Amino acid sequence: MKKMLTLLAGFALSYSVANAASVDTALIHSASMNKDVKCVVVKPNSYASNSTQKFPVVYLLHGYSGSYNNWVKKVPEVQTLADQYNLIIVCPDGAFSSWYFDSPVDPTMRYETNVAVEIPAYIEQNYRTIQDRKARAITGLSMGGHGGLYLGFRHADYFGACGSMSGAMVISMIKKGYDMQKLLGDTTNTELYNRYSVMYEMEHYPKDSLAIIMDCGVDDFVIEMSRAAHQKMLKLKIPHDYTERPGKHDWKYWQNSLKYQLLYFREFFTKNGY
Repeated sequence: MKKMLTLLAGFALSYSVANAASVDTALIHSASMNKDVKCVVVKPNSYASNSTQKFPVVYLLHGYSGSYNNWVKKVPEVQTLADQYNLIIVCPDGAFSSWYFDSPVDPTMRYETNVAVEIPAYIEQNYRTIQDRKARAITGLSMGGHGGLYLGFRHADYFGACGSMSGAMVISMIKKGYDMQKLLGDTTNTELYNRYSVMYEMEHYPKDSLAIIMDCGVDDFVIEMSRAAHQKMLKLKIPHDYTERPGKHDWKYWQNSLKYQLLYFREFFTKNGY
C-alpha cells in the first residue's frame, strides 16, 4: 500500500486545551481510491504526558450525509470521553453516502478498504497504539451503525469489538434514496443487496469471538432494523449487548449513546489487559 501518508501541517482542526484531549486532523492517502481523505484523531491527555504509553483505539463512524468531523463538532464531549476512558478515538470520513463498503459498480467508492485497512494502517504507523485486535473497536451512528457492525464482522481478525447506534442494518430495505442504487446498481437484484448487509455477515460470525453492542431509540424510524438484527443474533446464538432507550434519530440520542458504548469498549479492553 502506498505510504504517502501525511498529517496536515499545523493540524487544521486544533481543539487542544491544557489538561484535556487533543484533536488532530490527518490527511491520509487512499491507494484504493487514488485520493486523499481526512480523518479526525482524538488523543487523551495522557498521550502527551506519557511518551511511552500505548493506547487502545475506537473507530467512530458518521452517518449518511455526514463527514469526518461530525462527532467532534456535534459532540465536543468526545474529547472528555477520550480522557475518561484513556483511549484514542479515530473518526474517518465515510463520504456522503458510502455505506462503508466497496461498491461493486463504482470503483471510486471503496470505503471498506479505506476505513478498515488503509486508515488503520496510517493510525498504527503514526500513533502509539496497542497493536492487538483486543485493543480495537469500531462503531458508528445510522449509516455508520451499519458500517460498525459490517466492518466489525468482516474484519474480525483486526477488530475485537464492534457496535451500532441507531444502525440502518437491512440494506435490502434501502433501495429508494440514500444513493444505494449508485453503489449497488440494479435494485431488483435482491441477492446482491442482501449480501452487502450486516444481516448476511451475521451468518459468518467469527468463532474467535467478537464483542458486540447495539442500541437504538424507541422513537427512531429505523428501530425495526435494529430489532431485526437483534432477533437474528439471538436466533444464531451470537452473544451481544442490545438496548432500547427513549430517543429519536438525532444527535441528542447519539450523544447519550456514545457514553454507554465507550464504557462497553473500555471494559472490553480492560478485561483483555489493556
